[in-house]
Parts: sequence; structure tokens; C-alpha cells
Amino acid sequence: MSKTITIAPVTRIEGHAKITIQLNDAGEVADARFHVTEFRGFEKFCLGRSYREMPSITERICGICPVSHALASAKAGDALKGVKIPPAAEKLRRLMHYAQLVQSHALSFFLLSGPDLILGMESDPAKRNLIGLIEAQPELTREGIRLRQFGQEVIRLLGDRSVHPAWAISGGVREPLAPEKRNLIAAGLPEALETALKAIALGNDALERMSDEVSCYGNFPSLFLGLVTPDGGLEQYDGKLRLIDSEGNNLEGDLDPARYAEFFGESEQSWSYLKFPYYKPRGHTGEGMYRVGPLARLNVAEYAGTPLAEQELKKFRQFREGGGPVLGSFYYHQARLIELLFCLERIGQLLDDPELLDSHVRSHARTNNRIGIGVVEAPRGVLFHEYHVDDEGLLSYVNLIIATGQNNMAMNRTVLQIARKYLAAGRLDEGLLNRVEHGIRCYDPCLSCSTHAVGRMPMQLELVGPDGRLIQSLSRSF
Repeated sequence: MSKTITIAPVTRIEGHAKITIQLNDAGEVADARFHVTEFRGFEKFCLGRSYREMPSITERICGICPVSHALASAKAGDALKGVKIPPAAEKLRRLMHYAQLVQSHALSFFLLSGPDLILGMESDPAKRNLIGLIEAQPELTREGIRLRQFGQEVIRLLGDRSVHPAWAISGGVREPLAPEKRNLIAAGLPEALETALKAIALGNDALERMSDEVSCYGNFPSLFLGLVTPDGGLEQYDGKLRLIDSEGNNLEGDLDPARYAEFFGESEQSWSYLKFPYYKPRGHTGEGMYRVGPLARLNVAEYAGTPLAEQELKKFRQFREGGGPVLGSFYYHQARLIELLFCLERIGQLLDDPELLDSHVRSHARTNNRIGIGVVEAPRGVLFHEYHVDDEGLLSYVNLIIATGQNNMAMNRTVLQIARKYLAAGRLDEGLLNRVEHGIRCYDPCLSCSTHAVGRMPMQLELVGPDGRLIQSLSRSF
């Protein structure tokens, strides 16, 4: 008799989703699906608005990575105006973007995945959360929280608010950086760098201890997509799109991001609101699957470009097989920490640049183009904003391709791979539930503009027969 296991909701991610695992008559895993159960609709309700409003509107998509949406939107506005923003404005945008990557990556490692990586996948579920981490490792947890706070404070100093700052605009930014604010950022940087290096060591330790998870958490061939500098270096704010295959071959050369729609499409499934982007030449089945985010960015880049991150990237590449990219999604955690270190080093370099304090931070122009495309690397991967406008600058078409959606196929395959590894006949327990969830946490998906409460979301896992009869259940509450 076939059965279905349902995990709903998935915890310690940004947003709401569930996982179903289908068993065949022999009790073996036949299929597994990651269902996104919420619907937002930003692409539709923005129609008719002025594109000048979009940085403030679209950053409400997410409370964790609002800066990415604001910057992608502002870059789309730059393209609609046809302007080159002042050098100081670009450097300030980069500064805020690096700060956002720091706070988001620190949140992911220390607070969302940390309870699994530090306390253990099958540790006491009552303790496997932020509170348990504080009890077990109070100093480490404090340092992780302060690291995230550093990133948020940089955003606040630049944009007056750490969440949803009304600061990035088409043509540049709203105001320059004052010297006293620059000095405050510089004062917090040494502590942040020290904690980042501790996190790197913790991540390497987790990789050694959890070799079983490393082998089956999203460990399969796929394509990888990310931005690179003109000479192939690690990039988060601007650059060219590079797509490589599982052997490291560059499939399209380095592409102008404005051409993304020529190469990437979006498919849909009836069981999820999250779209399934794919590489068009290989179709919307498994062959067209690609991954984005920290792992993809390290895979497509030829070098990091900052001293400490470069050292860690060289160590990271020992996990490659046959000289190609690192394939296992469990390595997303370590890639995230290397990027965090890279961003802190870049912040230090920007703070030493006298042009950062220049007062010329905005280019003024009318609307000169009908189509504008803005692309940045959000914490979770490449983010596309495409706007079409009329003569008045009002939006007639909006397309947003979110990083988490681009990892959708890979997340579904990861859940299936983990379930087949760990789901034994008759086993329906907390350890299995958490392992399957953690496969999703590797990607740090951001499904809504949610922020996390301390503690645990309610969770229910059910084993149901084809006649709808409940055979076995496992549940937990707040």
C-alpha cells in the first residue's frame, strides 16, 4: 500500500513551506516534493506604479534581504534612465550590499543552521534551536549575533534603518556618507573579522564530523550560475553572468545580465507557488536544472580577490572531484562563510577609499528607455528585476526571478536524495524530520518577507494511507 509522509511547515527558514515524501508499496521512497504554500503577487500589484517607487516597494518582499531587492530595482531604474551613477554612489551601494550579505550569512550559519551543525542533527529537539545554542555555547552565540548586528548597523548608518532602508534610488543613493559614520563602521570591523574566522573554523569542523551528510545532501551534478568580474573574479553587485556545467565548462561565455531571458525560462507545477527556472537550451526537466547562491558563486569564480577569502577558497577547492566544481549542497554552509569573510574584507577596502565620502551620489535624468533590467547577487543567489514602462514611466510589465526559485529544482532533488538515504522502513522520528528539513536549510531559502521568532514553529509529520486513514503521526508545538 502506498503512503505519504508530510512535513508541514518546514522550520528555521524564511517563509512557509511543507515537504511530502511518497512511499511505494514496498515502503521505499518513490518521490519527494518541496511545496511552497504562500503566494505574494508583487509582479501584478506593481503594474501601473512608477518605476521610481520600486526600490521602496520591492524591498518589502523580504525582511532578511531587502537591500538586494532595493539595489536590483535601483539598477533597473538606472537602465530606464540610461545613466551611469556617480562612482561614490556605486561604492556606497556596494558597501550596503556587502553589509547585507554579512548579516544574512551570519543569520543562516549561527541561528538557522547552527543548531544542527553545532549541536547535532539528532540532538534533543527541545534544545536544537537558538535557545539551546545559547545554553550550550553562550559566548559563540553572542559573537554570532553581534556579527549579524554589525551588518545591520552598517545598513542603518547608511540608510537610517537596518530593515527596509529608503536609500537606494534610480540614479544613485539618497545621501552621501558622513565621516563620523564611516569611523563607526571601521570601529566594528576588527571584531566582525575575528568572529568570521572563528566561524570558518567551525564550518570546517562540521564538514569533518558530518561526512555522511556531506555525501548525500544535494550531492549531484548540475549547472551553476553566478556573477563574475570582467576577469572572472568573485562578484556580488555587478558584472557578467557565468554558467558552468558539472565539469566546470563555461557554457555561454560571460553574458550581459540584460540578456538573461534569452537563456533562462520559468516553468510551473500545480503543487507549488514557487516557479521552477531552468536553462532553456536543456529544457525544463532535470537537464536544465542549475544552482545559484554562495556555492555557485565560488564555483563560477576563478579567484576571490581578497587575501583571507582567497586562502579559504583554495582550501575549499580541495572538495572538488576531478577538478570540476564542488557539487554537494552541504558545502553551501562553508561557501557562505567564505563569502562573509570576503564581504568584510571588501568593506575594509571601501572604508579606506577617500572617494567613498564624495558628496556627488546621484545622477539626474528623465526616462530614456522603455526596458530596464537590474541584476545583483542576493545572499541566496542571482536576483533579476525586469521592468517595462510607458512614456510616463509607469510599469506595464514586471518580472522578478528570485534566487530561491532558481534553486527550486535542486531543493526538490535534495529532499528526495536525503529521504532515500535515511528513511528506513517503519522509521518516522524527529531525526528523520530534521534531516529532511536541513536539506532545505542548506540553500537558506527565503520564501517571504518573514523574520524569525525565537523558538520553534509547530511541526506535524503524518503517514497516511491511500484511503486517507492516518497510520502514524509525529507532532510538536511551540
